[in-house]
Amino acid sequence: MHRLHPANLRAAWWALRTTRRTRRLLAASGLDAALGPPPPPPLPIEAERGVRGALRRRHETCLVNAIVLQAWEAAHGRKRDLVVGTTGPNGFSAHAWLQGDSVPTAYEAIDVSVLQLDPRKDFPLAAEASSPRGEAGGDGRAPRKTFNELLRREAPDYFEDGSTRIP
Repeated sequence: MHRLHPANLRAAWWALRTTRRTRRLLAASGLDAALGPPPPPPLPIEAERGVRGALRRRHETCLVNAIVLQAWEAAHGRKRDLVVGTTGPNGFSAHAWLQGDSVPTAYEAIDVSVLQLDPRKDFPLAAEASSPRGEAGGDGRAPRKTFNELLRREAPDYFEDGSTRIP
């Protein structure tokens, strides 16, 4: 499917609208309000190219990108958890990704205050999401930061009968 195919353009339009909605909800009401955006229109999975292209051009935060991609994939039958992790207090950074994605070494920081964590439900977990140790290797390179999982959210369930919108 070429990049200007109508399905790619419709997917990109959905992604642009959904990023704008997600960003507003994150700022106003926190993470739980922003999760589970409206499902995409009935498009083939190959139109994901349009979604990813729109997200790349918008330069959104990793959290907004992960929420939008999670919704796209859930609507196409691929349920993946959204994971938010943080590094230690020295050189603190946070990153959001979907379960199964590689965690990059160049981190995009997110403002953890938009998560509005409930201390009764959400607390730091000890599971590491990257390499087991953040120490420098024998080659003299700088230490690699590891992300400790802060919270995890399941993918939205758009279709109660388990069906997907793939035509």
